[in-house]
Amino acid sequence: MNEHTVKAFDEDITRLRGLIAEMGGLAELSIQESLEAMINGDAKLAKDVAKRDKKIDALESEVDKLAVRIIALRAPMADDLREVIAALKIAGVVERIGDYSKNIAKRVSEVEERKHFEPLTLLPAMGELAAEMVHDVLMAYAARDAVLAREVIAADHKVDAFYNSIFRNVVSYMMENPATISSAAQLLFVARNIERIGDHATNVAEMVHYAATGSYPPDEDDG
Repeated sequence: MNEHTVKAFDEDITRLRGLIAEMGGLAELSIQESLEAMINGDAKLAKDVAKRDKKIDALESEVDKLAVRIIALRAPMADDLREVIAALKIAGVVERIGDYSKNIAKRVSEVEERKHFEPLTLLPAMGELAAEMVHDVLMAYAARDAVLAREVIAADHKVDAFYNSIFRNVVSYMMENPATISSAAQLLFVARNIERIGDHATNVAEMVHYAATGSYPPDEDDG
């Protein structure tokens, strides 16, 4: 490629990375605010999360268009093509993380008697861990850090353990307090969405590892 074409390609890649970073930042904020809205019963904050999801969707569309344009006009090879394909996939996963946060926000009005609903106190730590995974995987993407990507993948076990613990606690609480069954069911839905956010952060980490090294990380269960 001539110098002009190389410069144009670099600008396109920089723009692609910027869009992913913006999407990820919005998704990370939505995780935090959807849980804050759930804990405090904040309907306004829940609406803000829903509105933000539309922005995340729009950014994903921009990533799709730009990635297709790069492939069509620049015909990238090897490492460059790997990065474009990874960005395309990552954008789709980050969009899903935004959807899960929106799902949590939608359930805010479904939980009653917050002050006396003990299981709510179990959510913040799980949500914080999932949000940390999303933050770290975005850092790994920006730095092309395969080691950090593998650390994110390892952290998913902690989110799964949180989910299993919350599930057991909430089911026991429902049995002891039948009047709370409806609210408790909503809480299980929220915990499941947080668990899925952790799964999706893991998926992004695998793609980051691939973009950085050309190979997917080894499956820990195989080791």
